[in-house]
Amino acid sequence: HEVDTLLAQMSDIHHFAQTKLGDEKLWPLSMPCYVGSEEGIVLAQYGSSNTGKMKTLYREGLKRRYGSLMQIISGVHFNFSFPESFWDALFGEQEESARQASKSAAYFGVIRNYYRFGWLIPYLFGASPALCSSFLQGRKTDLPFESIGKTLYLPYATSLRLSDLGYTNSAQSVLQIGFNSIEQYLQGLNEAIRTPSAEFAKLGVKVEGEYRQLNSNVLQIENELYAPIRPKRVTQSGERPSQALARAGVEYIEVRSLDVNPFSPIGINEDQVRFLDLFLAWTALSDSDPMDGCELACWRDNWRKVVLEGRKPGLELQIGCHGEVLTLQAWAKRVFADLRVIAETMDAALGGDAYQAVCAKLETWIENPELTLSAQILAEIKQHGGLGKTGCVLGNEYRAVNLQHQYQFYSQDEMEQEVRRSIQAQADIEAKETLNFDAYLTQYFAYLQAVS
Repeated sequence: HEVDTLLAQMSDIHHFAQTKLGDEKLWPLSMPCYVGSEEGIVLAQYGSSNTGKMKTLYREGLKRRYGSLMQIISGVHFNFSFPESFWDALFGEQEESARQASKSAAYFGVIRNYYRFGWLIPYLFGASPALCSSFLQGRKTDLPFESIGKTLYLPYATSLRLSDLGYTNSAQSVLQIGFNSIEQYLQGLNEAIRTPSAEFAKLGVKVEGEYRQLNSNVLQIENELYAPIRPKRVTQSGERPSQALARAGVEYIEVRSLDVNPFSPIGINEDQVRFLDLFLAWTALSDSDPMDGCELACWRDNWRKVVLEGRKPGLELQIGCHGEVLTLQAWAKRVFADLRVIAETMDAALGGDAYQAVCAKLETWIENPELTLSAQILAEIKQHGGLGKTGCVLGNEYRAVNLQHQYQFYSQDEMEQEVRRSIQAQADIEAKETLNFDAYLTQYFAYLQAVS
């Protein structure tokens, strides 16, 4: 029933947001529509507090490093944790520190298996097989695009958002960040944040009194690390994400490889949520051996194939680094055989057959790639004569749906109250500020000077 609650909350928030947007509508696709010039893309503003200024400056740095277009690509982040009852069943009774260490180790097992098998997510749910030619802004690409008007597409692509044209960052390919333990991950992340970049140093950090980026390292801050899945813990005030993980271990994971679902007014639907529940439970319960850099590179190569040509008949993926291959279909069928067992167990515990139904439905998408979201949206784009028209048609439809929506979980009063609370909280933070911004940054990055 938590799935229903989640979707009700999402629908309520979309309704409230849409009532405040006037005639504007939410763009329903991961890749943006026509972009005249990058200069028109405005950086997000977070107010006058040091934290707020730092967030905007971080985005100024991203703009100078990678261009502004990255900041108008959108996706859905899916935060997920297992209930204590799951850990009790897995580990039995433990004292608190041992339990947290077990949880962190298990979540890193999930992350390794997500790198191994997570290509199934863009295969099923990738929804960005096309982009507007304006998105390239004169950049060279070797990809064999076909075109419909100003729209470029790859016939078998699933998620250009996850390709090198989208969010994936080739500058970070030099980083050696491992996922075998929380200690290894934090050590790699801290090294990456300390590693100077000759290329980014050329941009300058503070030039004629104006900041251009937070620093000239390979990563300005750890958020800049691109990853399809991340270990997370809610941070305390002033704490960096890696400090929170070091303090108390992994609390939940954030799946970052979902495109916006163009066939849902809220960008995700019940089938996807239930499938992710199943898939992530499977990654936790399956063996998850340690993974070296070579193996990780091979799995990343599989992801690259699936995002660019995942629906190609007979597409072969590597199994590890030893030259063994298997077709995507054969491999996906093996995964679904396991998922069916987990679905039965979850339905038996919760009542009903919702998980088994989703499993059966999505398994047919393995044999029939035209049922996947990427194939469906590509068909719509062809029918409407381009990506822009398709986005406008769907956006208008969802604007009406979201406006007509009746609150299911929250109320108008609660929403308005939350707006007031948030604005007041911002004002309080800004009023308390005493440090100037230079001193704040020096203090924030003091840990970079410390020996790792």
